[in-house]
Amino acid sequence: MEKSGLRHWLLAGFFALFVAFLYGPTLTILILSFQGPDGGLTFPMRGVSLHWFVNLFQPQMVGDFGGALRRSLALALIVMGLTVLIALSAGLAFRRRCFGATALFYLTVASLIVPSILISLGIGLMFNLAGLPPAWWSSALGAHLTWTLPFGVLIMLAVFNRFDRSLEEAAHDLGASPWQGFRFVVLPLILPSLIGVGLFGFSLSYDEFSRTVMAAGSQNTLPLEIFATTTNVTTPVLYALGTLTTAFSLALVVTVLIAVLAMRRRRRATA
Repeated sequence: MEKSGLRHWLLAGFFALFVAFLYGPTLTILILSFQGPDGGLTFPMRGVSLHWFVNLFQPQMVGDFGGALRRSLALALIVMGLTVLIALSAGLAFRRRCFGATALFYLTVASLIVPSILISLGIGLMFNLAGLPPAWWSSALGAHLTWTLPFGVLIMLAVFNRFDRSLEEAAHDLGASPWQGFRFVVLPLILPSLIGVGLFGFSLSYDEFSRTVMAAGSQNTLPLEIFATTTNVTTPVLYALGTLTTAFSLALVVTVLIAVLAMRRRRRATA
């Protein structure tokens, strides 16, 4: 009993240290982001206010956090939509074997093997050679899709591999057209997975750095802006940015979980 109790406390202590190591920096940033107007980057706190959150969306002496945040959100939303659409189309296409399907699959996942910085450099050079200025909404968009699409396609392949086709065939036997079978049978069943693919694509794009650095052009996304200003920013506005983005990510995850639970309850009620 004594050895078992000692082992229990050692594991509990190790877990507590792991949690503190994992979430301690985030908690510190959260607290320091509420510094007063005269606050600095370290403790002790000098007042409590929302000054740095307001200052975040005002012109900065160094960097443009507000603009970078809006660009990152817009880019992540576009990547999310395209990832869901293309991954769903690919999953449906791979349900039937066709010539070149294996080669196409390996070509899709090949970008996961190539170093991210090389993909960013290659896309940036390609745009320059074509006489097109790299930008976050064009070249960076393509770079992010090389990162999100392989994961989305792999998820949808796994979903359709365990999909019960008899449900779809039953709908066709009852007179449903291919579109009606997809809309009323397939889509409701795979919708939670599609939401997961979209959330995954959003999170991968939102904080992507290496695939963006050579392809974003003159307008930085949020990760690039943070990296460029970490050696110059000496105010808690950087902490306010971290708190705001963390809160947004948590709100997005909670919203998705609530939506998935609501769909499951609706499905059970209908059944």
